[in-house]
Amino acid sequence: MARAQQPAMPVVGFLNAASAKNYARQLSAFVKGLGEAGYVEGQNVAIKYRWAEGHIDRLPAMAADLVHRQVAVIAATSTPAALAAKAATTTIPIVFETGGDPIKLGLVASLNRPGGNVTGVTQLTVGLAPKEMEVLHELLPSARVMALLVNPADPALAETATKEMQAAALTLGLELHVLNASAERDFDAVFAKLVEFRAGGLVIGGDALFTSRSEQLAALAARHAVPAAYKGREFAAAGGLLSYGSDITDSYHLAGNYTGRILKGDKPADLPVQQATKIELIINLKTAKALGLNVPNTLIGRADEVIE
Repeated sequence: MARAQQPAMPVVGFLNAASAKNYARQLSAFVKGLGEAGYVEGQNVAIKYRWAEGHIDRLPAMAADLVHRQVAVIAATSTPAALAAKAATTTIPIVFETGGDPIKLGLVASLNRPGGNVTGVTQLTVGLAPKEMEVLHELLPSARVMALLVNPADPALAETATKEMQAAALTLGLELHVLNASAERDFDAVFAKLVEFRAGGLVIGGDALFTSRSEQLAALAARHAVPAAYKGREFAAAGGLLSYGSDITDSYHLAGNYTGRILKGDKPADLPVQQATKIELIINLKTAKALGLNVPNTLIGRADEVIE
């Protein structure tokens, strides 16, 4: 009888545009944040995971399914996932994790007073995309042509990255070619185009499709001898030349903590949007050597991690 009277275990819907394969560190950080709020998966909270595997068009149906299941909170841990969740419900609390501007994206009315059923965490990304170009240019001072890879299926992110990179290329006196890939099958054509344009380096936009396949992109860059930069340690660890961007585990940790606080009774409208501010520069010296690049000591000194 006592067991029958216990309340049902709350369920968190975890929605992401990428795949679980490359998200072990992020998930661990999310679960840690949830634990700091007093919730342990399998003990007093259940988590239903929904991964779109880089197929953004799957997210609306996944978000609708979580709403149908009446989960207690939706943790939407990517920009496309956050937009899909917001479109799916105005009542179930949503905690987002995004690299974009939550106000411009229409997720919240303001950072201090989100209002409605949505709050979350934004990464410090303003000015970071051009920094990738600057660091790559520092490694390739003689290169005059660079390329940017974006996913046109996520137009908001693609347009922002393109504008920022075009401005950076203009400042550095570089010619920039923008290449598109909306599915894995497009990757080979992208690298063929790099050869055609004689691009000295490639900056990969921060899209879920690319995050899900960072190891594959790193392998393609190595096979085609293309110096490439991307956000996230996984890319450099898999053989990419360098990664530069927010430490995404920081924002996932904060998102997990907010999810736990909402389970405890806090209202999303009362929780200000947080900003993760830890930035990482990781350089793969083994890859640099294979590409015949001399990494300046000044750049090595600025790196948070050097892979040898």
